[in-house]
Amino acid sequence: MELTIDNVNWPKEFPYRPRTRVEVTNDHTSLYLHYYVEGEQLRAVTDRDGGPVWEDSCVEFFCQVPGAPHYYNFEANCIGAMVASRRLGRNKDVVPLSAEEMSLIGRRCTLPRAAFEERDGMFAWEVELTIPLSLIFREGAPRFPATLRANFYKCADMTKKPHYLSWQPINLPRPDFHCPQFFGELTLE
Repeated sequence: MELTIDNVNWPKEFPYRPRTRVEVTNDHTSLYLHYYVEGEQLRAVTDRDGGPVWEDSCVEFFCQVPGAPHYYNFEANCIGAMVASRRLGRNKDVVPLSAEEMSLIGRRCTLPRAAFEERDGMFAWEVELTIPLSLIFREGAPRFPATLRANFYKCADMTKKPHYLSWQPINLPRPDFHCPQFFGELTLE
């Protein structure tokens, strides 16, 4: 399925809307996310996992197994540096994925994995992520459920045009993606 990440949740402060979409597929062992982004400004200062990728040109996927208290965040900048964790909230019970777990996430980017300062102009870039089922279902599961609670995001906190787009709308006074109450239903089968 193809989804558009185009909700501008804070239009007065952050009106910029780069064109962003994601194709979502699965084979019952992994979830495949293919992001397509077109927009002004491109930034990739973080070139290592665990760094502040959300400050760069970044795409994000947050998901929660229905009925589970925890959710997972998978955030990747335009050169494939990532942050991923299991958590109850922004700063509550945060358990980062280990280096070994991070190495299981397949990544392919149209940009080389080399850091650079912000560039002006029009840019088109893609990021593909392959997220194994075992990272989302740590307790083990035979297959994906029919649905996940989820949201997809596009952000770039430290660019000249900071923006915070989402697939599902977020009704909060300030930008915050760590809000499972605004996740939508993602059908997997």
